[in-house]
Amino acid sequence: MRELKLITKGYAMTIEETLLQSFGPLLSISQLANILDRSPEGLRISLRNSSEWATRINQTRLKIGRRVYFRTSEIAEVLSEDNEIDTRSSV
Repeated sequence: MRELKLITKGYAMTIEETLLQSFGPLLSISQLANILDRSPEGLRISLRNSSEWATRINQTRLKIGRRVYFRTSEIAEVLSEDNEIDTRSSV
């Protein structure tokens, strides 16, 4: 079990590093939609829900003027948490 945690932790860092290299510290709504394989409008609609997933994504939100961005490092954490849950449920 300990090895699995180390592998998962290493994988989370890989997600963060990859996203930071590709997009930088902030993601636009269209970039985040691309990562999640959704349309930007579909993502906007999903983020208006009061689901746990939408709440976690919205917590990473940062508004600069009229533009909305999402913190890349925190998005990577959310994605890695989802990956851990998927891995545990499939075992």
